[in-house]
This record gives sequence, structure tokens and C-alpha cells, in this order.
Amino acid sequence: MLSLINTTSIKLDYKIRLINTEEAYIIRHSVLRVGKPIESCAFDGDNLETTFHFGIFLKNDLIGVCTFLKNSNNLITETSQYQLRGMAILEKFQKKGLGNVILNYGENFLKTKNTQIIWCNAREKASNFYKKSHYKIIGNPFNIKEIGIHYIMYKVL
Repeated sequence: MLSLINTTSIKLDYKIRLINTEEAYIIRHSVLRVGKPIESCAFDGDNLETTFHFGIFLKNDLIGVCTFLKNSNNLITETSQYQLRGMAILEKFQKKGLGNVILNYGENFLKTKNTQIIWCNAREKASNFYKKSHYKIIGNPFNIKEIGIHYIMYKVL
């Protein structure tokens, strides 16, 4: 568990811990798959032993999630890769630095697993968030039907 101070310097009791797949779906659905069936929140590999779902909590309320799946991208040569998927913070908690907090937590966790690279398919509107966290774009933008333009972004740990 982790207590943090958010970017507005107000002491809040945020905690990060591993969560189960179904908990991740709740936040994914309300942020990333609005208006779509809950089944659209399921990703290949969600239930593998090598997959890690992290949740950030305010008191006992889950307010954000991110998932790391052991998955390789053929544009990246390093062999120890994890894919970041389903990163989402509930709208009323966005723009408070919590995305950075949970992302940094996951990155530090994966460093302990000797991971060399984290990569993601970043939505166009999220690409600046990842750039600020030192992720770089590789390859060309692409469209995911019904979701929009994405970039493959990666970070060397």
C-alpha cells in the first residue's frame, strides 16, 4: 500500500495494490468503453499469471487502473517487454497526477521483474501524457475501429 500527496499538495490517502481482472473491467468500462458492452473490456491475456492489474484507491474506492501484459511488439528488439493496456482514471479524478502515480508504480514493479521495455497503443488524446512520462512514439499512427487514432509508444526502463 502507498500513501501519497497529490499534485495539488492536499494530503489524500491514495493506495495502490494488485487487483483482479473484474475490478479492472469496472474502471475500463466507465472510462474507455462507455456505451459498449462490459465484454468489450476483456483483453487477451487478462487472466494469465504473467499479467498484473494495478488499482489506485482513494480510501476504499477504486478510482483508476492499469494492466501490464507480457507481450512483445515486433517493432521493438528488446526481449523482455510488457504491454501497458487499459490505463484509466475515473473522470472526476483525472488531471490530479494519479495517472502518473499508478504508471510509475507499475514501471517500478516491472523493473523488479527485469523488464526492459514497456510499450502501449496510446490513444491520440493520451499521447502527450505518455510523452511527459518519457515514452516515445515508434512506427506510424493507426486507427482502431470505433476508438480512434493510436500510436505505439514505448519506454526503456
